[in-house]
Parts: sequence; C-alpha cells; structure tokens
Amino acid sequence: MSGVKNADMAQLRSIASDPKESHMYYIEQFLSFLDIAKNLNIDLCNSTKSLDSVRLVNGTSLCSGRLEVKSNQSNQLWSSVCEADFDQQDAEVVCRELGCGAPSVLQGALYGEVEAPMWTRQFQCGGNESSLLDCRSSDSARTTCSLKSVGLTCSEPVRLVGGASRCAGTLQVNRGEWRPVDNDGWTLKGAAVACRELNCGFAVSTRRREESSYSSVWRINTDCVHSGFMLKECLSSASSSSTVELTCSETQRVSAQQHGGLGC
Repeated sequence: MSGVKNADMAQLRSIASDPKESHMYYIEQFLSFLDIAKNLNIDLCNSTKSLDSVRLVNGTSLCSGRLEVKSNQSNQLWSSVCEADFDQQDAEVVCRELGCGAPSVLQGALYGEVEAPMWTRQFQCGGNESSLLDCRSSDSARTTCSLKSVGLTCSEPVRLVGGASRCAGTLQVNRGEWRPVDNDGWTLKGAAVACRELNCGFAVSTRRREESSYSSVWRINTDCVHSGFMLKECLSSASSSSTVELTCSETQRVSAQQHGGLGC
C-alpha cells in the first residue's frame, strides 16, 4: 500500500498486510513511487527464494533477537528454543545461516521470555554447518522450558558510519575487516540491498563521497548483487578515493496505496 500526500493513514493501515512497517509507504509525490516500486520488486523476488528455517525476533535487526526455528515447513510453524539446549557453536551456525557476522551476545531472555510452541531437540552443532537443521540433535527431556529462551546477537556485516543515525552515513562492509565500499559500479539495487540488510527500510538517497587519498575499499560485483546475493558475498578488494554515502528510510511507518503488480 502506498499513499500520497494527504492519504488517510488509518484507512491504509487497515488495508495493508502485516507487518505494517514493511507494507506501508508514504510519499509526497507520485514520482517517488518509482523508487519504492523497485525496492518492493526486489523484496518480492527475494522472498520467493527464501527457505529460511531460523529467525531472530524482537531484536533491532535481522541479526539480533529471540531465536525461533521453523519446526514444520508445510504449515510455517515456528518454535522457541530453550537456552539449556543451545551453546556457542550452535550460535555460530545460526549467525552464519542468517548471513550475519560472528555471535557477540548469547544470553537467555535477552529478547523476551519463552513463547510456545517449544523446540524439543537439543542441538549439537560442530560450528561449521551451513544450517542449524543440518546439525546433529538429540531428544530433549523437556516439552516446555522453565528456564530461558535463547537470545542471540550476531555482529552486523554491514554498517553506516558518520551519519545522523544508524541508517545514514558512509557504507562499510565487514569481511574479515571493515572497509568502505567503492562508488565505482554502485547502483540503486546495491543501495536497496544495503538498506534491507541494515533493517532500515528502502534507499532514500545515495551519493559519491571523495576522500583526500586512496585507501583499501571493497568493490561490489554488480552482477552478483543483481542475482540476489548479500553484499558481503559480492566483494573484491580494491583501492579507491571514492566511497558510497547512503541514506535509508529507517523503516519509518509510511503509507501506501495499491498499484499494479510487479514482475520479477
């Protein structure tokens, strides 16, 4: 749903799908809808590819929250995980599966208490698996958890620094070390991916920033990003004096009005 100028926010909110923050947009003029349409198309196409079996909820981004595991692929049933059935090696696998950096905080009830239903197997990951459900597991004696649910914070692989908020500034990506992103070959689709990975809504603006000297940067492979991969999977090392400054929408609740369908 997108609404323009004096749109009735309450009415549009009642029509929009949940979560409202992702499906409502407010714009001042119709021309702005072009950028929203592009980002919606990217989200739609990527959602059809998603086969995620784990998620972090109630956190500040995709890389933090209370751990839930999809216990039934057919009916989309998600289960909480008991802290006693989960350890640091399991956390490393979850962070990797979500495309985040290494786990930084593993603490029960950090993002809310246990919510039913409860996962009833104990994970026994080696730490190198690509998916949590690839790990060995054993039956747990508990069908409920009187302890605490798993709360996990993974380090973010993408950040914006030097701006007015966490959703604005110079774009940096971490693949072993933090480096700014080279402006050469940077596209609106890359901006959309960065904002989405930061849980900052859609891209509002992006511009070239000229530094005083050359330094080590990450260069983004455009074809890789356009194929649906995350930014950190599309990097090559380079040296440049131009970097990317990006401003995202900060997932603000903006309204929307229905427009025609978008094709992938």
